[in-house]
Amino acid sequence: MADWLDTISTHWFWLSLGLVLGAAEMVAPGFFLMWLGLAALIVGGLDYFLPITVAYQVAMFATLSVITVFAGKKFLHDNPIESDDTKLNNRGARLTGEIVTVVEAITSGNGRVKVGDSIWSARGADAALGARVKVIGADGAVLLVEGA
Repeated sequence: MADWLDTISTHWFWLSLGLVLGAAEMVAPGFFLMWLGLAALIVGGLDYFLPITVAYQVAMFATLSVITVFAGKKFLHDNPIESDDTKLNNRGARLTGEIVTVVEAITSGNGRVKVGDSIWSARGADAALGARVKVIGADGAVLLVEGA
């Protein structure tokens, strides 16, 4: 490496890189860049207090990046993020308890029902066209219904 690189204060570079990576994580969240940013902040902090050559800084950043990413992955595995609404992305489960209208008679256990402005496949006891049925659950994109 060039000798002039060893004489400059590179801790500002690492601290700035850590902040930029942290800001990038907020703009495009993926829960990955924050760990690289943390590694850069650690290298910047160590470089501020200890005289470390640029080659060692880069090696330290690479090593700390791997360590922080895997530590973050383990942390998330041990402490999963719980949602306040467990049915948030499960539309079928959100419809449980709703009264819907049969738009294609349910015969032999299969038919179609109208939910709001959409039509869903339904499975349950036979029901005539226009009958009102209650959603008791969902099996994927198929609503499970019973007579209301």
